[in-house]
Amino acid sequence: MKRIGLLGGSFNPAHRGHRRLSLHALRALGLDEVWWLVSPGNPLKPDKGMAPFPARLASARKMARHAPIRVSDVEARLRTRYTADTLARLPRLYPKHRFIWLMGADNLAQFHQWRDWRRIARQVPIAVIARPGYDARAHASPAMSWLRRAVRPAGQAKKWTSWRLPGLVLLRFRPDPTSATALRAADPVWHRHFSNARGIPISTPLVPSPQPRTDLLQP
Repeated sequence: MKRIGLLGGSFNPAHRGHRRLSLHALRALGLDEVWWLVSPGNPLKPDKGMAPFPARLASARKMARHAPIRVSDVEARLRTRYTADTLARLPRLYPKHRFIWLMGADNLAQFHQWRDWRRIARQVPIAVIARPGYDARAHASPAMSWLRRAVRPAGQAKKWTSWRLPGLVLLRFRPDPTSATALRAADPVWHRHFSNARGIPISTPLVPSPQPRTDLLQP
C-alpha cells in the first residue's frame, strides 16, 4: 500500500516553498511520494495573471526534480474542476494507494469556500502546514470551527491511514518565505521561460511504483 500526499494548486509558478512543504510532509507523515496536482484552472482564482497550463506544469516538473515528488496533470485528463470530484476518482484508479490531502494554513483559512469542502474532509485525511501570517485566520475560519474536533495530535501524524474521518493534523516547520505572488511581481512573464514546455516528460519518483492507470500521470 503506497502512502501518497496530494498537494493541489495552480503552481503559478511552482517554487521552493512548494518543494520544502512537500519534503517536510514526506517525513512528518511517513509518505512514499507527494503528488503535485497542477490545476488546469482554479475556480477561486481569477484568470488574469494565470500562466498557461503547460508552463505551470513545466515549472512544477523543474522544481520537483530529484525528489520523491510526482507532478501530475490528472485533473486535466479527468476533466475534473473541483477537488472533491478528483478525490472521488483517484481511489478507483489507484486502489492500492492511500491518500492524504496537504494544504497550507492560507488554504485552510478559505477552505469553506471550496465546493463540497465537508465532503473533501470525509474523503481523505488532511494535513495543514503552518504558514506565517495565516495561522490566526485559519484557526478562526468556518472550516476550522467544523473540523476542530477532528484534529489529531502531531505525534500521531504517521498513523493517518488508521484515522476515522474527518481527521486533520496541524504540522509546523520552518517555512520557506517564497511566494508565487512575489515571483510573478518580480517577473510577470516568467512563463516565457517555459515556452517550449510541451513534450517534456512528467517527473518520475525516486522509488518507482506500478500504477493501474499510468496513462493518467504520463504525458
